[in-house]
Amino acid sequence: MTAKKNSQKRKHNKNIRRDRTDAEKTVDSGSEINIHGLRLDQPFGDANLYLNYEKSWLDFNWRVLREAKDPDRNPLLDRVRFLSIASSNLDEFYQKRVGALKKQVFAQVSKLTVDGMTPQQQIAMIRAEAIRMRETMAAALHQDIVPRLRGIGIYFKDYAELSDAERADADAYYAAQIFPLLTPLAVDPGHPFPFISNLCISLGVELKDKQKRWHFARVKVPPVRPRFVELLKGAQSGQRVFVPIEQIISANIQTLFTGVKIASVAAFRVTRSAEINDNLTEAEDLMDLISEELRSRKYAPVVRLQVDKDLSDRLRDLLSEELELEPEDVYVSEGFMELSSLAQIANLDGLDEHRAPRWKPRTHPIVAKRGKGDDASDLFALMRKGDLLVHFPYHAFNTSIEAFIRQAADDPRVLAIKQTFYRTTEDSDILLALVEAAEQGKQVAALVELKARFDEQRNIELARRLEESGVHVTYGLLGLKTHCKITLVVREDPDGIRRYFFIGTGNYNSVTARLYEDVGLFSCDPAIGEDLSLLFNGLTGYAPEQTYRKILVAPNSFRQRIEDLIAFEMNEARAGRPARIVMKMNSMEDPRIIQLFYQASGVGVSIDLIVRGVCRLIAGKPGVSDNIRVRSIIGHFLEHSRIYYFHHGGENLYFIGSGDLMRRNLDWRVEAIAPVEAEPLKNYLKFYLDAQLAETRLAWVMNERGEYRPLSQGKDDAATCHQIMMDHASKHAKPLPWARLTRSGERAGDAPEPSSDTGE
Repeated sequence: MTAKKNSQKRKHNKNIRRDRTDAEKTVDSGSEINIHGLRLDQPFGDANLYLNYEKSWLDFNWRVLREAKDPDRNPLLDRVRFLSIASSNLDEFYQKRVGALKKQVFAQVSKLTVDGMTPQQQIAMIRAEAIRMRETMAAALHQDIVPRLRGIGIYFKDYAELSDAERADADAYYAAQIFPLLTPLAVDPGHPFPFISNLCISLGVELKDKQKRWHFARVKVPPVRPRFVELLKGAQSGQRVFVPIEQIISANIQTLFTGVKIASVAAFRVTRSAEINDNLTEAEDLMDLISEELRSRKYAPVVRLQVDKDLSDRLRDLLSEELELEPEDVYVSEGFMELSSLAQIANLDGLDEHRAPRWKPRTHPIVAKRGKGDDASDLFALMRKGDLLVHFPYHAFNTSIEAFIRQAADDPRVLAIKQTFYRTTEDSDILLALVEAAEQGKQVAALVELKARFDEQRNIELARRLEESGVHVTYGLLGLKTHCKITLVVREDPDGIRRYFFIGTGNYNSVTARLYEDVGLFSCDPAIGEDLSLLFNGLTGYAPEQTYRKILVAPNSFRQRIEDLIAFEMNEARAGRPARIVMKMNSMEDPRIIQLFYQASGVGVSIDLIVRGVCRLIAGKPGVSDNIRVRSIIGHFLEHSRIYYFHHGGENLYFIGSGDLMRRNLDWRVEAIAPVEAEPLKNYLKFYLDAQLAETRLAWVMNERGEYRPLSQGKDDAATCHQIMMDHASKHAKPLPWARLTRSGERAGDAPEPSSDTGE
């Protein structure tokens, strides 16, 4: 980066400082709130009316774990995959949430959460739940899943159980593939206690030298080798035998310590806090600052120590002392210590009959229809004729978003492309298209959010790569994460300059687009296009105060507009008119919105909330939330879209976008939410939400105590909402997610009958 660029970015970052203090003041659960004359105060500040955030997240992971436990819900290898996901989720939870809580304890924070808990109480609750969860995972694996895996020829064996041939193969693999990678690290006056990597399995070794002095050494299990080593690969026995790599190393540990006695060997694993300071209010260069934060994270405090049951008390005490841990930070494991690696088994080739059929996303029906014409690749022409709604993973990513940006890069009439990135893939076709567009002389601007949790390093490398190719890159705003998902293309059409855009709920990631459910809008609506231009000006320049005509933007207007729309439904209910709200999101925890929902329920507004993860609102509580229903959908696809519906006097308002109803999304992030105005697209969203609300097999429903119960017990042959949407996409059935423009420019109610062309 040139000195001039550095100077410009320093000036920009100094001019976009933000203090969270005012935002935090707005969410005090006991304060009085006035919205359109509606007063919110006690009893809606009562701690008993809110669920704890950490407990609600753990409840979500219990729902994921249920998918692994129940043999009637999923094929065997999908159950293994869900077990891997539940374990990975728990690891991430400890990194993100427990680290922050322990920091509060250290800082002697005494303020209670809105549900009335101290940081210490929350940590104690988390430990109890996590121990129970790990025990349940281990029981599901060893008592049920492992025996069933044997039935399809997959065997887990301990090293001690191996046959002579298997042991010889394991030892040969150790000598050739593992031993050259190992670095034993001793601890003594000449060797300081070694750095322990986050989430890596290590072996703790107790040694006794010839003078009978005790020593400790640590051996890191190389993460570049498979966690489960397959033995006698290609043998004709009909069995596939796997042994944990740490057991192979342990059995051969003497090769690393010749001349000393091995007293004991056992595995352990540390989890470090992944908290990064995203409330950065001043920096000379944001990229340098985030890079420094990442270097610090490597050495972040340890928040959890997992130890094998065979680890000696001497080693456990040494680890606890060196890592500065309390007894409650130590967790004893039986069986496999780390279960996220079971994804290796879930993805084994040649066993498709033990998985749910793999879904192949379909090309959007209108794009597929046009594929038979001469202008098959002209998405701009299609967008001029009407708005499109794409729905992943039911619609294909490569023939929609990737095709749109590729066409923009290749089209000589395109003058500018502007794009936000939160998470993407390293080899993304979108990145290649933007680089090529910049090299052709097009104006290309990309906002790469450097503070995206766990993707910081990837995004730093992405930003540098784009900058080197001539793309104008900004890094996001100090004090705010840029979380919106928008692409803006400026094109010189024969009738003048026109803005084409995509605004969605999910990331520009071709891998997750096959698994994450998301929606997005393609359009050239002039008002929204102008709004997005203003938003990009605020993100890349010096224009923080913007007024938008149609889109909702956090932290500017998202909260206020949602609150106003809820208040409108309340007034409708008071007047005896229909009042209804349906919302679908990932998480909902904002106390102020929850208080407003409780009051809306009290005056008769019918509210359905489809919340996959955390929900701090309690549904169906007598006298408080009688008219509120909360459900969570857990299945093969991860429900990720955010859709907001309001009856609004019969106008049926729909919005889609990147933000959940969480304080961070409403007040501390840049989010973009767009109205979906065309009737055919509204019909499609209604069809989808109706399928979610009618779901029984994948649905969990919250009761008045805040507990979730599955609607379906045992075997249920009903078609799931996922299957309904797959069938709908395969058949190109109505309602079609396209709104054709009439000659007058108004959107027609019906789209042309599409062809049956499918596939990527």
